[in-house]
Amino acid sequence: MNIQTLILGILNFGDASGYEIKKQSIEGAFRYFVDISYGSIYPTLSKLEADKLVSCRAETQSGKPDKKVYSITDAGRTEFVRMLHQPPAFDKFKSEFLLLAMCAELTSRKTIQRAIDERIAEMEEMLAHIQDLRSECDHPATQWITNYGLHIKSADLEFLRNNRDSLLALAGTDTTLAEAAE
Repeated sequence: MNIQTLILGILNFGDASGYEIKKQSIEGAFRYFVDISYGSIYPTLSKLEADKLVSCRAETQSGKPDKKVYSITDAGRTEFVRMLHQPPAFDKFKSEFLLLAMCAELTSRKTIQRAIDERIAEMEEMLAHIQDLRSECDHPATQWITNYGLHIKSADLEFLRNNRDSLLALAGTDTTLAEAAE
């Protein structure tokens, strides 16, 4: 799946401005699917419009320039469904935290402690976000994916809490960094 698929997916649930698409794809419910940069949204919308997969209308705003609002067309919905029938790529998982954990003996206990605490805070924040999404939406498939996300992130958080001491035990000493510099 790609940026076009993600944008068509967002518009499949309702009309949106470029800003609203950005917000949904970077901060909102769609942030978990495909990486997207703000700079790629408008060129992709232009291409989708040129291909007649989306349409655009201007909405007047008081004291501001007109807002462009995009809608998926029938051709866009057909293309989106076609894209959904393609086998999804294997999920990509990259983690700077895991690189740090893999090299724990080269860092200090303080560095590992801070990384674990930050990771736990991130997991708690992500769980809260997913729970908010779940409570805001009664769409059955969205409920299913939020339940899946809650399960995965809860297991991640539980593992971190239950195994923090074993990772801390692998950490080097406070002099590790000084020794590496020599």
